[in-house]
Amino acid sequence: MEGVSAATVTEPVPNALKTMRLDRVFWSHFSPNLGPGGWVVGVLLVHLGLGLGSGIAAILLGNLIGALPVAFAAAIGPVTGLPQMEASRQVLGRRGIRLPSFLNWIYCIGWDAVNNVPAAAALVALLALAGLAAPFWLALAVLAGLQMIASIYGHDMVQGLQKYLGGLLLVTFAVIGGLDFLRAGSALLPHPADAPATLTVPTFLLAVAILASFNLSWATYSSDYTRYLPADTDPKRVVRLSFAALLASAIPFQLLGLVTAGSVGEASPTAVIAGLQHAAGGLGPVVLAAIALSSISGNSFNDNTASYSLISAGIRVPRVLAAIATATLGYLLAVFGAGRYAELYTNYLVVTLYWIAPFIGIVLADWYLVGGGHRKVPRGWTPAATIFVVTAVVTIALFSVSDTYTGPVARLLGGADVGYYVGFVTAGALYMLSANKRNNNGARHEP
Repeated sequence: MEGVSAATVTEPVPNALKTMRLDRVFWSHFSPNLGPGGWVVGVLLVHLGLGLGSGIAAILLGNLIGALPVAFAAAIGPVTGLPQMEASRQVLGRRGIRLPSFLNWIYCIGWDAVNNVPAAAALVALLALAGLAAPFWLALAVLAGLQMIASIYGHDMVQGLQKYLGGLLLVTFAVIGGLDFLRAGSALLPHPADAPATLTVPTFLLAVAILASFNLSWATYSSDYTRYLPADTDPKRVVRLSFAALLASAIPFQLLGLVTAGSVGEASPTAVIAGLQHAAGGLGPVVLAAIALSSISGNSFNDNTASYSLISAGIRVPRVLAAIATATLGYLLAVFGAGRYAELYTNYLVVTLYWIAPFIGIVLADWYLVGGGHRKVPRGWTPAATIFVVTAVVTIALFSVSDTYTGPVARLLGGADVGYYVGFVTAGALYMLSANKRNNNGARHEP
């Protein structure tokens, strides 16, 4: 069991405990993506008006853009021995990390609820096949309880789930996906009635942004699950394993969603679950069980990282209490918001992704281009923290695209979603200019 005190999060992992095997890097970046989410995204592309060629191009481009920052962030963990949020104190300062850490805690709770709603629905359907009538709230409580237990035990338990549960889910979804592909036949890649007649550049960019966000959302988690590697681990191997895992878990499922959209219908978790269950025939119960189990893999990740983030936000409670609080809030959010799944969650979570891009842009610029990690940690709020806040706010205000809010620049661009890229590049560039200016001023004042 991982240490229970807040110091487990705020202090580097002792060298004696840095014994994690390198293969866990792959599984920890592979398994959390397994589930109906990737399929839903693939189906959504067809409803946006993408065909086979444009859909494949968007999937490849979006995943490359989203996975690269996550993979490079993973290499920070072995050197610092710190979770992703705590490692960012090198550039944002001890006070500066509190805001992004708190945002990440809220973000994890939101994804906890999003993942659990379809999983609980699958568990209810599975129990019904066995003649057991279970209310939604009870099925949800069972899943949330298992996820909470895993996050209470912490890093090693979560890593173990990713490897062994991930392997099982991989085989299951691969078989079901193949059956769905074969069954779809002539229904492959239909042009839905609600899809645009022609594909526009803004629509393609929106599709790429959605696909990029699928992997980019893990950027605030990445070194949480590499910090137990020995400090002398080759960073190139960490980057390669993380990158390969993200692509291998996202691209195949999104492609299957793309080519089987006609057999699924609408782009929603419920429709995907029904389509997969129908495709599996007699193996329908296996599909339902796999979807329910996939939430345990993904949400044990969410709950564990959220507990780290709450402590990094300045709330110095024991790690176990942070894990319990996170799982409980995620459960309540899922129960009370289940009836408005897409409306309440999807739009909100897409908008919140706009803060991740400038955050990770600054962190990576500092680590790889400015030479972060080899200086004293600032105690207060740094210029980089200010750049993060300003860039995130401006990006959301001007560039965000969602049903909830669309920025004026995005409207001028015809709804093209370029906010992630603008936030990432702008924040990183502004930080580098600021760091270079401080370094030059320091050099001029040297005796």
